[in-house]
Order: sequence, then C-alpha cells, then structure tokens
Amino acid sequence: MTVFSISQEPRGSDAHDGVAPGDARNDAPPSLEPMMGLEWSQAIELPLATGDAATPTDLRMAWVHRGPLSQVLSLYRAASRSDEPVPAPWWLRALSAGQLESRDAGFRVEDRVHKLLSKRPGWEFVPWPEDGESGYWEFIPSEGTGGDRRIPTTVVNTARHTGWIDVLPAHCVAQQNASPPAPLAIDGLAGLRARLGEIEAVR
Repeated sequence: MTVFSISQEPRGSDAHDGVAPGDARNDAPPSLEPMMGLEWSQAIELPLATGDAATPTDLRMAWVHRGPLSQVLSLYRAASRSDEPVPAPWWLRALSAGQLESRDAGFRVEDRVHKLLSKRPGWEFVPWPEDGESGYWEFIPSEGTGGDRRIPTTVVNTARHTGWIDVLPAHCVAQQNASPPAPLAIDGLAGLRARLGEIEAVR
C-alpha cells in the first residue's frame, strides 16, 4: 500500500521561465513525493461511530487493527523515517521494537486492564484518545468538584516499559506553566491490581 504524489511542471518555454525546450532541465523525470503521512493517517483512521465505544475491543476498527501485520509494520516503519512523531497504538510501537510478541498480545493486555477496572466503582473507559492511540481509563472520583476540578487519575497502556501500564496521577492544569506529573510505571496487571487501593486513594 503505497501512495505517491506525482508533480511535473508543464513542458514548454512559458512554463520554465525562458528555459529552452532542449535544456536538460526539461528532460528531468517527474518528482515523486512519498505521501506516507497521508497514508498512515488513513491506516489509523477510526469510524466516527467509535466515539460511543465502551471497551477497547470496540475501538479496533482501523486498518492497523485488522490488516496483515507484516504490512502494518512495514507501513509504520516507513512512516517513522520522518523526523516527525508518528501517532500509533502503543502495541505497534512495542511490536516494531521487538518487545511484544504479537498484536493479539497487545489486545489481551488492553482487555485484561479493562476487565479489572470495569468491575470497580468509579472507573470509566474513555474512547477518545489521540490519533492512533488506544483508549484509556479515568478514575472519576479523583476529578474533584466545583473550582477544584482536576484531570482525573488516568490509566493508560504504554510501550515505554514492558509492564505496559502507566498511571497518571490526578492533577490540576489551572496553574500557568504547570507541568503534568510524571507517569508512574506499573508492573503489569498484577502490579496494577496490587496498587489499585493506593491509586484510588488520590482524590
């Protein structure tokens, strides 16, 4: 799956500001500009209907979730050659780095986190991630009320370590130039289960 933009100026002296038809510049081949950014945005695009998704499974409707994995990895790696950050699911970044054995393994991590948190009061699945990302979970009681509202405690999947789970503590964004707290690395599902009491105590 490769898309190219082919741009070629019209031939002729008018198009080349006085360059003669026999000039070597007139014989240059068309300019092929890879449109990896556009192609990748199509690969991660989700239907609008996923805004009502209630589980991570409901969000797995983009080509990156269903396409042949070898092609998904090839396109992701091609798009990643640019200097710009490439939006992608955490599991794809982990797969590309050789840290995760399969796409299905990444799906299982998400599903197990959801199964754990959905059984506890106060947790909500949020299906509006950044482009290319998976959904995340917020602990609504940590949001506060009135003028004390904060960004609630959030659980996200991550590729930055092999526990695959980060917790972002509840924090206020009203203060000018305030930086969000550093994510807390969680040692897998067992680590999340063991620390939930501590995580939920932050209100």
